Amino acid sequence: MEHKHSNHLINETSPYLLQHAHNPVNWYPWGKEALEKAKEEDKMILVSIGYSACHWCHVMERESFENEDTAAIMNRHFINIKIDREERPDLDHIYMDAVQAISGSGGWPLNVFLTPDSKPFYGGTYFPPVRAFNRSSWREVLQSLVQSWKEKRNEIEMQAENLTDHISKAGNFSMTGKKFDIPFENEFGNNTGENIFSAIMKSADTAWGGFGKAPKFPQTFTIQYLFEFYHYSQNEDALKQALLSVDKMLDGGIYDHVGGGLARYSTDEQWLAPHFEKMLYDNALFITILCDAFQITKNEKYRRAIRKTISFLQNEMLHPSGGFYAALDADSEGEEGKFYVWDKSEVVKIIGDDAAIFCSFFDISDNGNWEGKNILRILNDEDQFIKENGLDKSTFSKYKEDCFSKLLAERNTRVHPGLDDKIILGWNALTIKAIAKAAIVLQDEQYRQLAINAYDFLIDNFNVGDEGCEMNHTWKNGASKYPAFLDDYAYLAEASLVIYELTFNTSYLAKAKNICNYVLQHFTDDEGIFFYYTNRNQDDVIVRKKEIYDGATPSGNAVMAYNLHKLAIIYDEAEWRNRSNKMVQSISEAIIKYPTSFAIWASLLLQRINGLLEVAVVGKYALECSKTIQANNYLPARIIMASESGNDEFPMLRNKKAGDFVQIFVCRNYICDLPFTTAEAFTKEIRKLLKQ
Repeated sequence: MEHKHSNHLINETSPYLLQHAHNPVNWYPWGKEALEKAKEEDKMILVSIGYSACHWCHVMERESFENEDTAAIMNRHFINIKIDREERPDLDHIYMDAVQAISGSGGWPLNVFLTPDSKPFYGGTYFPPVRAFNRSSWREVLQSLVQSWKEKRNEIEMQAENLTDHISKAGNFSMTGKKFDIPFENEFGNNTGENIFSAIMKSADTAWGGFGKAPKFPQTFTIQYLFEFYHYSQNEDALKQALLSVDKMLDGGIYDHVGGGLARYSTDEQWLAPHFEKMLYDNALFITILCDAFQITKNEKYRRAIRKTISFLQNEMLHPSGGFYAALDADSEGEEGKFYVWDKSEVVKIIGDDAAIFCSFFDISDNGNWEGKNILRILNDEDQFIKENGLDKSTFSKYKEDCFSKLLAERNTRVHPGLDDKIILGWNALTIKAIAKAAIVLQDEQYRQLAINAYDFLIDNFNVGDEGCEMNHTWKNGASKYPAFLDDYAYLAEASLVIYELTFNTSYLAKAKNICNYVLQHFTDDEGIFFYYTNRNQDDVIVRKKEIYDGATPSGNAVMAYNLHKLAIIYDEAEWRNRSNKMVQSISEAIIKYPTSFAIWASLLLQRINGLLEVAVVGKYALECSKTIQANNYLPARIIMASESGNDEFPMLRNKKAGDFVQIFVCRNYICDLPFTTAEAFTKEIRKLLKQ
């Protein structure tokens, strides 16, 4: 429902905030104006946090924030602030901690009430317009808070102090008392990797893949760990669970068979019905493990899935200048999933006479498999299905592609889900890493260019000022804003390292090093071990938090521990190696006990125990040779450096003379074996070397 009036969100660029710009609620963006007004008028602050692809956020807006009477109560008694959690994840983390402490659970929309000095005292997630689901109605909540503010203000202020104190301590992993006198290599036994694997398998779904019960998230980091553990241990159960998880997602409705791309999570254990929103980061992380699956198995279906997922990003998420948009909504025309689901009669009409095979393979029926409609999914083993139906593999493959393109053409005439077209630094860095990895693994020149263009877009558009590495977090309409967070810098440094391996241009190594130096200066915690989520110059948060868990995206701290360790070897920086070691040692008990919450850390720990392989390739055709090595070998824990003319600036390349033939040195701690002279010889012998 459109209103004549507009509120203070009208000048924002976030699609989520703009969706609320015509609500009768007098929303403000988070900033000085609103925060000072709350102090001047001595009013409670309501902070409502969501994001554009959030289904229940839209529901609550329709039911409550577009209601004139409800808005009148909110406007009279509160300063109302709307936040896009993707623009301000720092505020979302702080106030989510508060709501979880109050109610024991969290989610979005996140509605939290603060004192005039921004300290939280009460909150929850979705509130219905009338009392339902054992929840008070939104108006009841507002009215009881207005009364409490008048009658029990002292109690509210005490609660706010206690809660703020709790948030500042929660997850801060203070390490005073932890002794680091045991050398890293001696602290962990050979069975550490096995213990982590056993802990993961406790929650593994061995029938449908993935981990835990519904709702099911992709948990790509856990799958990554299983691939890496298999690489070192040759444990077939680890590989089996990892591939089962990837396969079941690719077969399920969480994966868009028609247009490519992965939805955020599945509401059921069989991956059938997703919440249909598609996030940039999920697709980036999915491409990354598809590359691993392809390198380990050389199975063509993973190559096809990589290509289809990258095509989806190019078709739906790519800004003309090179960056990637944030997300696609679950809803279109006010209905969840409407864009993606089909009636059988529709499919038969579009595909024509030979639709029966397609419908049989993709579980399409008259009654539907979800709310009377059909979500495409595969329940059959493809080879068996081909055999039973007397088909030919390549003919069936071409037939499917023809059907997909017909369905896609038809689907594109529908009303599209909303696009969140802001560009987020960290999510783009994850995507660049994924596409660069795909370019390396598939030896694809177009992907190489796509990754480099996107990288250049970030450097050109997110930098603040002319010098140094200071960057902003989000960009839209030609302008970037909000100081970048730890994740943004950590992921960008990691992307720089992968782009180096794609191009062997050492300026990317320099960039990674500069970014890490900036993070060390501006984000280091009081104990000099971990990093805060926010820059020390940022002054509009009530506490500086440390995020250690790997959630929907990797922990910025875990990625920084990776970056520091790799750069320590590339530049021979002993201090950085020690810092990385301390980070992992500090939380090693938690990593081993709860690996699904610390899966990136777990991979790092595994790599550290097994040692990082240093591969230096010098001489004529060194770059070509290095590309072949990277494409043909799944080597998760390795640094590869290549130079055709020699380069004494880097310890790994130092004193390795470049001649008319290529030499491949395999080293640990700069101590090298005799060089190989062909990529084939390297590939043949590398397994033996890994076991030493």
